[in-house]
Amino acid sequence: MTPDPTPAGRASRIGRSATILLGLMRKELLALRRDLHGLAALFLMPLMFIVLMSLALQNFWEPPRPPARYAVLDHDGGAPARALLQRWQARHGAAQPLPTDWRSAVRQGRLGYVLEVQRGFSARLTELIDGAGLDPARLVLHAEPGLDAAVLLVTQAELERGIGNLRARALLSELAPSALGGMSPDGVADFVTAQRVGALVRPNAVQHNVPAWLVFGMFFVVAALGSLFVEERRCGALARLRGMGVGPGLLLAAKALPYLGVNLLQAALMLAVGLWLMPLLGSPGLSLQGVDLAALAVVLLAISAAAVGLGLALASLMRTSGQALAIGPLVNVLMAAAGGIMVPTFIMPAPMQALAQVSPMNWALEALLTVLLRGGSLPQVQPLLWPLLALAGAALAVAAWGLQRRSPLE
Repeated sequence: MTPDPTPAGRASRIGRSATILLGLMRKELLALRRDLHGLAALFLMPLMFIVLMSLALQNFWEPPRPPARYAVLDHDGGAPARALLQRWQARHGAAQPLPTDWRSAVRQGRLGYVLEVQRGFSARLTELIDGAGLDPARLVLHAEPGLDAAVLLVTQAELERGIGNLRARALLSELAPSALGGMSPDGVADFVTAQRVGALVRPNAVQHNVPAWLVFGMFFVVAALGSLFVEERRCGALARLRGMGVGPGLLLAAKALPYLGVNLLQAALMLAVGLWLMPLLGSPGLSLQGVDLAALAVVLLAISAAAVGLGLALASLMRTSGQALAIGPLVNVLMAAAGGIMVPTFIMPAPMQALAQVSPMNWALEALLTVLLRGGSLPQVQPLLWPLLALAGAALAVAAWGLQRRSPLE
């Protein structure tokens, strides 16, 4: 039957399509409402990850500090060594009494570390020509076996800085005593200042984990959508809809729009958790200071479109519920592991950082961080959105192809 080409005919077809679309969307919303366990997973799982991971990694984003329990073994006793140890105690608290078998105490973790100042350390420190004719006396840091590598490096660096300051003052006192007049006790530290260029807020565990697990939660619809078409084929609903002339476009739109709404509700809940719940739990809260809210909204829409499109593409290719239950979560976890959700990309080795670039979750996370941490506006974030939008378009095309090529009864 040839479609009526008149404006009235086109209006009739549009009205019929809109009625079918609204009816199919209502069906999807009813199915979502009945699936309380699925909804709970979509909302509660990323929420719990945000809370737990933010609290667990709270200290990771702060400068690591040496353990409080330490002792000193001073074989030197010179004035420079005493000055170094006094300044160390001023910053890190009083030293513990040195046990007789201090090596066992360190090895068993009863002491975090022992600072051993070897004999001749002060003389070598103040020698104009570094250690000329002197024994290579050192300050030795004996750390317990379980001390975190980052803490060990920071502790060593702080000791080296203290020694450098003392040596600089000793040399200046010999070469140019008047130069010490305006120098603070920190000496060379006066010449260095570190700051973040254009940073709106200081990065912390919440600022990273809210965007990261928000992205993970939005992409979790991949798992939720996995079995939709399988169940509709099994019960015959897809065959009936195809018999009524409902094409792939309407079918996909009816499923995509409700899940886009679910994703945006997820995002609002995750942001609210970071803004208001995390401070109540003793953690720094998420800050939206200076954030371009229009850019944030567009980024969330692009992430949701990519996630829903990918979910529909996989759903259209699934043959059994078992496949859907296995493949959807697997794809999600792999994208998260490679994309910087579980482990920040900046601490990954170079090969893993390169691998992260192919994960859609990494594209989404970088876009969110650009808005939330770097103060990115819509024009600045726009190049990061094209991969997400391209994924959404390609995935929907695959989903339409998958629905067309397969019998609704298959």
